[in-house]
Amino acid sequence: MPKRILTGTVTSDQNAQTVTVSVERRFTHPVLKKTIRKSKKYRAHDANEQFKIGDKVRIQECAPVSKTKRWEVLSDAS
Repeated sequence: MPKRILTGTVTSDQNAQTVTVSVERRFTHPVLKKTIRKSKKYRAHDANEQFKIGDKVRIQECAPVSKTKRWEVLSDAS
């Protein structure tokens, strides 16, 4: 089964080898037919500590690295 790949923005880089990535998804409300934006934060492993706040990145599912990290940073999303 292929691993999920998401695109988001780095919102925090305070922890060692970890970045927090905010991923936004858009969908249409089933009753109101209005476009809704929802965001979710993921902790991702950044081994080289090369990404800073505001960077657009792609993250991929991986085996658990720590208690909260289940994702790894692939590359810039540009």
